[in-house]
Amino acid sequence: MPNSCIFCSIIAGEIPSAQVYRDQDFVVIMDKYPINKGHTLVIPVKHYDTLLHMPPAEVGRLYAAVPAVAKAVVSAVGADGFNIGQNNGIAANQIVPHVHVHVIPRFADDSPDGKWPARRVAEMRELAALAEKIGKKVNGLG
Repeated sequence: MPNSCIFCSIIAGEIPSAQVYRDQDFVVIMDKYPINKGHTLVIPVKHYDTLLHMPPAEVGRLYAAVPAVAKAVVSAVGADGFNIGQNNGIAANQIVPHVHVHVIPRFADDSPDGKWPARRVAEMRELAALAEKIGKKVNGLG
């Protein structure tokens, strides 16, 4: 685990997060800088800088969890759709060098100009409430 990896620090319990779900393979947390309400991250517990560093079987387990998380997010926040995002490398706008999959709920009116909604800093209280609501709806993991 690199000393500077914020996700490794979150997984180790050194930094607080709004946790939705956790098992031995991955953790699901709320994004502190959400694009929309319910923006969630699915993160492997084991550190890999990019998807290319992960063994294929582990990539499969990670992505097998994504639909269950997306279903829970959409249901919990009443979204009209969702985006799945996964960036690899600085050129691809990967901010944290630890593999993670974004589940971003989308709403019919969230981009009237066709652009992504702006990110914001969410309060931990709001994230914790969303994590609890989404966590109650997560099925089919573990």
